[in-house]
Amino acid sequence: MIRTPPAALRRHRNRWVAFVGVALLAELTGCSEVRDPPPTLLAQGLPISGTRADARRAGFTECVNMDAVSLRCRRRAIRVGPLGPFEAAVDMVGSDGEGGFDQLTIWHERDNNAVYGIARLFAAAGWKHCYTGDGARGDQMILSHPAARVRVSMDVSYYAKRRIRLVPDWNRRERRCTPSDRAFRLNG
Repeated sequence: MIRTPPAALRRHRNRWVAFVGVALLAELTGCSEVRDPPPTLLAQGLPISGTRADARRAGFTECVNMDAVSLRCRRRAIRVGPLGPFEAAVDMVGSDGEGGFDQLTIWHERDNNAVYGIARLFAAAGWKHCYTGDGARGDQMILSHPAARVRVSMDVSYYAKRRIRLVPDWNRRERRCTPSDRAFRLNG
């Protein structure tokens, strides 16, 4: 025989189900605490990390919500040394960017090989390189210099937009490798 639970137990169960439902909905829609923005770091006027205000001051004003918990702000026609124009973006935490950003992404709209020129500039300045991965998809060439507060990560095995990312050295979430002393040469 199946018995109906007492009314008090049903009310308690219904409140618990409602609480769990609201908590799950809040998590799925991105309603959670956002981190404090990272410290501001600029290189040649381009923001590597910082707040949304830092990005705005640097001309990253074309913004779009990528999802419920992130905001991408772009700047067109940037130059890296004598090279360009390139597209650039910073991806911010929080739907309005209040958590700031911790890397700068650069790509060329039509020429996937154009970012190799940026890598050559760093190599000419004495930066060392290494590769992540095992030769399969998603590999990165990492360029680093002992005196620099950033490292450079370039896609080497992508079929879509090849990008270069300038990542603050304190950002430990991104892949790393140990650079070699061998010469850095790229054809082209």
